[in-house]
Amino acid sequence: MYTPINQWAEDDRPREKFLLKGKSSLSDSELLAILIGSGSRNESAVQLCQRILFSVDNNLNQLGKLSIQKLTEFKGIGEAKAITIAAALELGRRRRTEDAEELKKITSSKAVFEIMQPIIGELPHEEFWILYLNNSNKVIHKAQLSKGGITGTVVDSRIVFKTAFEQNATSIILTHNHPSGKLMASDADKEITQKLKMAGKQLDIYVLDHIIVTETGYYSFQDEGIF
Repeated sequence: MYTPINQWAEDDRPREKFLLKGKSSLSDSELLAILIGSGSRNESAVQLCQRILFSVDNNLNQLGKLSIQKLTEFKGIGEAKAITIAAALELGRRRRTEDAEELKKITSSKAVFEIMQPIIGELPHEEFWILYLNNSNKVIHKAQLSKGGITGTVVDSRIVFKTAFEQNATSIILTHNHPSGKLMASDADKEITQKLKMAGKQLDIYVLDHIIVTETGYYSFQDEGIF
């Protein structure tokens, strides 16, 4: 039988639990319930949020990909509540981006992944980015070079090195995402890497690595020994 949240024991109410025990004590569904405020006639806000999370295998990254229209298909979620959920998850994504940007010095391929995953790891299309580094391997600039469809994108080497000179960069790292989730370098990936590597060598701007990013992992040309 459904019991409204305001009739629950105080320790079980999400807002009260947040104040009494701290934010880390709340489950994902309880945190979402605080956002939406109320459920429907037949289920509490927490039960409704449990159902929403269950639909995406309790994966917040997948929840963040649901459209407003998809969220409003759940009974008890109107447009305003759907926008609130989407806005909260977008803030979380931006926070991860800012946290990653604090890691300025590149010491490993994982460092590149931590910077770029929040930016391109979850996109449904492919984007190609360049990290520009100084002689201490610190990132001084990052830029989107191109944006493509599901299957690929276009890379213009002239723009790559023009920006490198403007930023006084001494080296660069290539990075792009694979929306398919496949952590494999295609022939096209290898070709553009060699093209930029050769061009950079002539200009004394060295290509240090090429990182392919997916939602959950990465592939480093340098680490794999094909660089």
